[in-house]
Amino acid sequence: MNQDILSGKWKQMRGQVKQWWGKLTDDDLDRIDGTMDKLAGTLQERYGWEREQAEREIKKRFERYDSEMGDAARR
Repeated sequence: MNQDILSGKWKQMRGQVKQWWGKLTDDDLDRIDGTMDKLAGTLQERYGWEREQAEREIKKRFERYDSEMGDAARR
């Protein structure tokens, strides 16, 4: 999922993002506002991860989300 797609789907994905990363607050989600870089930085702060680890986690979760949404659309 690229930055443009994340920005466009952010309101739909907020609940899912909060489920994935329960340490993120509503204020964090407001501040992130669909920006991949801000999401990675906030995950670093909340979880104490290195930047690369945060980016890997984002990529893994969003790839799975895209796959699940694609499967649901085909049903």
